[in-house]
Amino acid sequence: MKYYIGIDLGGTNIKAGVVDEEFNIVAKATCKTNLPRPAEDICADMAKVALEAVKNAGVSLDDVESVGIGTPGTANSETGIIEYSNNLGFLNFPVVKLMQTHIDKPCFVENDANAAAYGEFVAGAAKGANDAVCITLGTGVGGGIIINGKIYSGFNFAGAEIGHTVIDPNGPECTCGRKGCFEVFSSATGLVRMTREAMLEHKDSIMWKMNEEDGKVSARTAFNAMRAGDKAGKEVVDKYIKYLACGITNTINIFQPDILCIGGGVCNEGDPLLLPLKELVAKEIYTKNSEKNTEIVIAKLGNDAGIIGAAFLGRNKEK
Repeated sequence: MKYYIGIDLGGTNIKAGVVDEEFNIVAKATCKTNLPRPAEDICADMAKVALEAVKNAGVSLDDVESVGIGTPGTANSETGIIEYSNNLGFLNFPVVKLMQTHIDKPCFVENDANAAAYGEFVAGAAKGANDAVCITLGTGVGGGIIINGKIYSGFNFAGAEIGHTVIDPNGPECTCGRKGCFEVFSSATGLVRMTREAMLEHKDSIMWKMNEEDGKVSARTAFNAMRAGDKAGKEVVDKYIKYLACGITNTINIFQPDILCIGGGVCNEGDPLLLPLKELVAKEIYTKNSEKNTEIVIAKLGNDAGIIGAAFLGRNKEK
């Protein structure tokens, strides 16, 4: 049995997993990223956590084929350099070269959203597709694109930023500096913002009571209020799904993937999110009269997608 190490480098945690050739995570290990600190120290901890995962898996490093790293920001998969990561404070950092001083194995690096998309492609909701798009609805809107079985990242390795396509040029300002991005409306952060706005407009909404009980407004608040028959909650959900459908329709019209999968905590809402979303997209896509259209599905791998996708980045390079 061959094994692969996948590392998910985040702003809060460094997670590593040993993955077998059937895409099963055999063992994991994790530590805090502890930012800010020198990139060299973070690399040392990545290696430490990876070796700990190998030990937990009960296998030898000799059994490991390669190491893959998923990182926030722009990662040049050809040179092995993290060119820029605002989250980590990296600028032109040779992560692959340094990692190989700790673990003498082939090493690959890729943007974390691309790595997660590749994980869904090889082992999750997009398995079996030729072309796929994966969108993660989290703090922002992450995107990963697979074309002909290979990660697409553009000539400058900063492609697939689906969340920073504009839906409303007069909308709220995005963290990227533009106004009305897909991310502003369809991230969990955007859903919370729209929920708070609706609460201010509807002082009698049950969402005020939910806020008091939970101690906060979350991405679940509007959906829970809708289920309880709250009019304002339903308005927020309908508005959120309308924007999400717009962004997804734009993406389908451009790429026409076999499968488009969406992930993130919002997707735990299940059918109340997915069914009206599919209905709206089906009405709006350019190919609505075609016999065959993109299948919209919920991502399957959750937080493991990044580890599994990173582990098999070497396979992506071979294709």
